[in-house]
Amino acid sequence: MIATNFKPSDQFPLLATIAPVSQAAGTVTTGWISAADYVAYYIKVGVGVLGASATVDVKVQQATDSSGTGVKDVSGSSITQLTKAGTDDGKVVVINLRADRLDINNSFKYFRVSLTDATAASLITVDVYGVGAYNAPGTPATIVDEVVTV
Repeated sequence: MIATNFKPSDQFPLLATIAPVSQAAGTVTTGWISAADYVAYYIKVGVGVLGASATVDVKVQQATDSSGTGVKDVSGSSITQLTKAGTDDGKVVVINLRADRLDINNSFKYFRVSLTDATAASLITVDVYGVGAYNAPGTPATIVDEVVTV
């Protein structure tokens, strides 16, 4: 039985987002997220209608601080490219990231999600959720305007 005060938004808070947008060709990223507060992270990437001949690539990058020092890719974090030609309109891709997959031994304690839209504007969104807070409940991103509990 679930406790009466259980709130999924506390257990899996939205930590960062690239709000739904028609993204022009180019790269957009979330802000840097500390990997110290959660055991793992759930990253949801969604695309709507992709532009003519568009491709969308997504990967996770890591850094040693919140300003992006030493930025490098997290090995194995790239998705299979989404393409207009591959009829990938309206697809969702999930990346599961365990905090211990970062290069912690070399002080890489921060990560972000990088999305590159090539060729033409495409509808995109990215959400990053924390999973398994060391000190629950988690704190949601400032973009969260309201939490309604029923």
